[in-house]
Amino acid sequence: MSRRCKHQKITIFSIGIYLIFSSWVLAQDQLHTRYSNIGRQATQAEVAAWDIDVRPDFKGLPKGSGSVAQGQDIWEAKCASCHGVFGESNEVFTPIIGGTTLEDIKRGRVNALIDRKHPQRTTFMKLATLSTAFDYIYRAMPWNAPRTLSVDETYSTLAYLLHLTEMVPAEFVLNEVNMMQLQNKMPNRDGMTTDHGLWQVSGKPDVRAVACMKNCIKEVKIESSLPDYARNSHHNLAQQNRIFGPYLGVDTTRPPLLELPNNSGLIKVVAKEVPRTLPTDDVRQGGTLFKKNNCAACHGMNHKVLGPSVVEISKKYQGKTEALATLTKKVKNGGAGVWGAVPMPANPQLADSDIKIILEWMINPQ
Repeated sequence: MSRRCKHQKITIFSIGIYLIFSSWVLAQDQLHTRYSNIGRQATQAEVAAWDIDVRPDFKGLPKGSGSVAQGQDIWEAKCASCHGVFGESNEVFTPIIGGTTLEDIKRGRVNALIDRKHPQRTTFMKLATLSTAFDYIYRAMPWNAPRTLSVDETYSTLAYLLHLTEMVPAEFVLNEVNMMQLQNKMPNRDGMTTDHGLWQVSGKPDVRAVACMKNCIKEVKIESSLPDYARNSHHNLAQQNRIFGPYLGVDTTRPPLLELPNNSGLIKVVAKEVPRTLPTDDVRQGGTLFKKNNCAACHGMNHKVLGPSVVEISKKYQGKTEALATLTKKVKNGGAGVWGAVPMPANPQLADSDIKIILEWMINPQ
């Protein structure tokens, strides 16, 4: 091919690319003109507020440090009410600590996971990546006040958990450098597999579902269940925080259901209707603050969840002059023993004025 022909082809190709790019730029300009008053560029501060995830390779891990001793103080003040003083659970959530050994730390695989005599699966028995623990604590804990822990407080809390797992000594100070080194001591670090299709963006799933487009109502059967010896290992699930449906709120003191209730093959799960004796949450400001501050996670309107219901609290304290002061102290500092074994966690992040509004709404229904 002559040099002239090559040059002509290159020129034609360049003109084509230019026309395509020009058309794209024109379209963007038209789009910007048409929607010029919608949206704006996010600021660096706004992006930083959301970009807090820590990946398994520790990308995103912030700089900071915290000691085991500091973590113990934070744990007892903000975490023990739900997770127990030593992470063994306090009748609210399943245990975080336990079931791992020094041999597991050396081996990288928790032996108790394959031992059917150990029905309870603690967090550190299953957890493979240490960064996941930091990420979750920092983003979601404490349960009643997520995102209130600083970076250093998160390091301290995790350091205390690592000490309970026997990965670090009592005088240890955790930071962004030695945390990455501690990954090699995680008891179940080899328990996570990446040999499946969903790990890669271009991968294929292990199973495939065939989409049904008509006559799709089919009978659903439960194909798995807890063994009898493990069924009630953490007491009755129906009396804890799983309140809807026979499967999520199963009574573990009774034999398991053979199948879910159904009607002509159609699964039908119905929560028991309870008449409201209090106004709906959005009637007054107290109800709004009640929802905004996650009070409903422990206190149902008409039913007990983890703590007493709003109706029960109203019946107990309505008309008592000292009720507001007593309950304000309990909300602020936490407490236990009045309504059962499950303790009330402290809520130091709540303003006294907000606590007063919430309690008056709960105690004095209109």
